[in-house]
Amino acid sequence: MRPILHLSIPVRDVEQARDFYERTLGCEVARSRDDTCDVWFYGMQITLQNRADEVRPDAGTGSRHFGVTLERQEFETAIARLQAADVHWVTPVTTEYEGSAVEQTKAKISDPSGNVIELKTYRDVEAALEISGLRSAT
Repeated sequence: MRPILHLSIPVRDVEQARDFYERTLGCEVARSRDDTCDVWFYGMQITLQNRADEVRPDAGTGSRHFGVTLERQEFETAIARLQAADVHWVTPVTTEYEGSAVEQTKAKISDPSGNVIELKTYRDVEAALEISGLRSAT
């Protein structure tokens, strides 16, 4: 079995969060109970836990967040999906270091509980992350 990265996050309302992750982000819903729900976010298992007292307000662009790095076409498809939905953009789509090997395009949104999610794409992921042999290891 390949390792599965797992993240548990607090939400105000499990049903509202489930709807956002399923309909807005396109996640597949898995195990679901009254106070928790698992969704598959690009191969990562995210457990949405009904813990309203632990929800923190959106702290802005430098806030605690999780995310995914996608191939360019998949990134553009995800961004188009989000632009068609009513999402809160913490940081709109921006490109840094344009034209260089370390070029990155990214955006941050927040879910209904204020959990910040980043989507990004790199021109050359190995150069941007300074990791040799990244593609051969996956």
